[in-house]
Amino acid sequence: MTRPSPNLRIALLSYSTKPRGGVVHTLSLAEALAAMGADVTVWSLGRGGDTTFYRAVDPRVRLSVVPFPDQVDEGVGDRILRSIAVLRNAFDASGYDIVHAQDCISANAVGRCIRTVHHLDTFTTPELAACHERAIVTPYAHLCVSTAVAAELAAGWGLKATVIPNGVDSARFAAASGDSLAIARQRERFGRYVVTVGGIEPRKGSLELLEAFALINDPDLSLVIAGGETLFDYRDYRASWEKRAAELGVAPLVLGPVADPELPSLVAAAEAFAFPSVKEGFGLAPLEALAAGVPLVVSDLPVFHEIFGTAASYAAGPAQLARQLTTPPDQARRAAGQALAKSYTWEAAAAAHLEFYTRLQD
Repeated sequence: MTRPSPNLRIALLSYSTKPRGGVVHTLSLAEALAAMGADVTVWSLGRGGDTTFYRAVDPRVRLSVVPFPDQVDEGVGDRILRSIAVLRNAFDASGYDIVHAQDCISANAVGRCIRTVHHLDTFTTPELAACHERAIVTPYAHLCVSTAVAAELAAGWGLKATVIPNGVDSARFAAASGDSLAIARQRERFGRYVVTVGGIEPRKGSLELLEAFALINDPDLSLVIAGGETLFDYRDYRASWEKRAAELGVAPLVLGPVADPELPSLVAAAEAFAFPSVKEGFGLAPLEALAAGVPLVVSDLPVFHEIFGTAASYAAGPAQLARQLTTPPDQARRAAGQALAKSYTWEAAAAAHLEFYTRLQD
């Protein structure tokens, strides 16, 4: 077996400083690599005037946030092209042994690189579709966070990817489950509630969740939706979602991005965590819910069975989703979920990345 070398200069690249799964992955991986002695720099675009990331980052990790000011009425295609150009013009690969892109924008910007394919998607915007395709076929090596996505990559493009699962900061979410004051504050704000993280967008199954929640018909139960920072324009979908919510007589509490210190207690205080995505590559937010001891209900996707096994409940369609969200929690399943979340560590992910990087250097 190749002996992993921490003496590498590594660039990890992301498209945003905002709290999305890929950004959480990038920062957590960078910190774990730096803790092992690697020289790590995280590059990203600073959207909306951002000069740093949504949370504090271990000072052992260098940060390079490239200014990316908003432009009024810019379409998605033009924004994609400008994102690639701005990051490309700022990035210099000569100082690194490893250039590792975490998304299609950064992969297009840096050229020769390693790419983690978090999930595969189908886009209709021509510029985004081309970006997605180039970011798959151009990199010289590929990683995936689940065998399900690796299988899609092999079936669709004939590419073999190494699978390295995500980690999760399970201790932070487990601690929140025992913070009675923080949980009491969340329940004072929202009462009894089901929570989801990821915002309102097609991939997250937001309309299906709305339909399911209407079927629950419990006036004392709220639906809380956190997150939602995205590069894409989902205004039409959001308008359809809001129209359907009014028709159903449902009034979800839409929080938008939640401050990082508040997120664990928001999750831990929930009656259940809903994650009815139609496409995912792993499911980091659901693992955080399991770490907090919260019952988890996910859509019936192969990737979720791979990651969560018997620790989650599965639902196909709004009726089943509604039933699962209101099924009394199983204490044994909660314990199994917390144990599962604890088994996914960023230390293990970083060690596997270092071994992978070292093999590429040989």
